[in-house]
Amino acid sequence: MTKRVMKVPTPPPPLVTPVGLALSDSEKAGALADSLEAQFQPVTVSSVPAVIEMVDLALQSYVETPPSEPKLTNPDEVREAIRGLKVGKAPGPNGIPNRALKHLPMRAVLLLVQIFNAILCTHHFPPVWKHIRMISILKPWKDPAQPSSYRPISLLDTIGKLFEKFVLTSILYEVSERGLLRDEEFGFRPRHSTSLQLARLVERITRNFGERRLTDAVFLDVAKAFDTVLIEGLFYKLTVLNSRRTLSTSFPHTFGVGRSRRPS
Repeated sequence: MTKRVMKVPTPPPPLVTPVGLALSDSEKAGALADSLEAQFQPVTVSSVPAVIEMVDLALQSYVETPPSEPKLTNPDEVREAIRGLKVGKAPGPNGIPNRALKHLPMRAVLLLVQIFNAILCTHHFPPVWKHIRMISILKPWKDPAQPSSYRPISLLDTIGKLFEKFVLTSILYEVSERGLLRDEEFGFRPRHSTSLQLARLVERITRNFGERRLTDAVFLDVAKAFDTVLIEGLFYKLTVLNSRRTLSTSFPHTFGVGRSRRPS
């Protein structure tokens, strides 16, 4: 604790921009924002305009379809979700840490239940919960003078993230019940760790050795895959899967149909 208090933070160096050096905090923030905006541009190919038009028409039809009845939450589910929060997580713009949520009285929990159920019934996600507090972290072995060398860490409000847990639970239940993911898919799935995937790969290679068979592997690392993906295209794929029950709580009013080109 003493070492942490006595440690003097190192000020970030000037950033190199096309118009010169960014020296002040506001200039550095602007340089980082410009760099992120350039990175978050969707990939442009010849087929994109036609694909975007098809996606927009399909999503507009989806918007005009009456949503199904959502599954509401209850105080027990909210309290269980609060107990699962990690106290070491940094808060978002409202400054409310997870530690404070763990000490909420039952009256406050009941108010959260009313808010969450109102969102589920009205299909309207509060815009304030979309605001973030962004912290830039220097990537390992990168030039600190280049704005592209910094990784953005987005801190969302804890109450909004708490609500998103219920939406995620609904989506994961739908995915599991309908078998929409192959057993080999390990990313972002409960009880599917990296260690288990490595053990599975080693077991497959060992078995093929014993059977005198070759093992082929293809490793594909897509740079900035999520930053440049067409978000509306992901929603379109969910509508193709007919995931009405999972989307009715979060789309379209939660995210909107229009394409946003600048990260918020």
